[in-house]
Amino acid sequence: YGQTGSGKTYTMEGERSPDPAIAWDKDPLAGLIPRTLHQIFDKLSGQAVDEFLVKVSFIELYNEELFDLLGPGETPPKLTTLYEDTSRKGSVVIKGLEEVKVHNKDEVYSILEHGSAKRQTAATLMNAHSSRSHSVFMITVHIKETTIDGEELLKIGKLNLVDLAGSENIGRSGAVNQRAREAGNINQSLLTLGRVITALVEHCPPTSPTGRVSLPGYYRTPSEGRTKTSIIATISPASSNLEETLSTLDYAHRAKNITNRPEVNRKLSKKHLMKVGVALS
Repeated sequence: YGQTGSGKTYTMEGERSPDPAIAWDKDPLAGLIPRTLHQIFDKLSGQAVDEFLVKVSFIELYNEELFDLLGPGETPPKLTTLYEDTSRKGSVVIKGLEEVKVHNKDEVYSILEHGSAKRQTAATLMNAHSSRSHSVFMITVHIKETTIDGEELLKIGKLNLVDLAGSENIGRSGAVNQRAREAGNINQSLLTLGRVITALVEHCPPTSPTGRVSLPGYYRTPSEGRTKTSIIATISPASSNLEETLSTLDYAHRAKNITNRPEVNRKLSKKHLMKVGVALS
């Protein structure tokens, strides 16, 4: 989270060093997403597991609409169906979302570059290549193990890496007409997220600014969050951005006070897997 031009996308994705002799997994300019996948593959390779499978998805929220950044074609397809998974409390399903298998850490950059190239960007006075959207890079890991009794078990874990669009003062950014409306949508969604963070801290369901309409169902029981959550706040060193910097730090301070109850994922038996239709394939 942070204002436009403060380094959010660079932090999450990074870039390649100009020296071609440097492997990407040793590149000091690599961002959080490739570093994370590199560590996941290293950990999985060093564990005594029968099989493992890593899949990734990459979505964009632009002007209140969802797009699949790893979907077919030059233009990312729109995703229109979003619903809660009744079998897993708090889990959200996006119908038609492309899941790409990652066979090794060397494939990470090409997948990331393919998706990032489709993101909506536009020049502002604050950033020549501003991301005009939020993006979520989702990693799902399936691990199959066999117990001493010979029973096959499957563990599933998910990690969401979120690159939020930049908060910005519309007047200072130079955004007009369509770009100003985009900035308005971005700021509105960030304010909504801020209310959710406040609700997580205060252990009460968040509401809309009017106080009459509650937010979507997966925000209604925030005190029951079962995941670990971290936030990276990016700020500008310029004195002219003091107001935005203080706002960002306040946002991060509130997020730091969130108290969730992380739970270890269940180990699913083969019998249960056949029932729900999940398999390593």
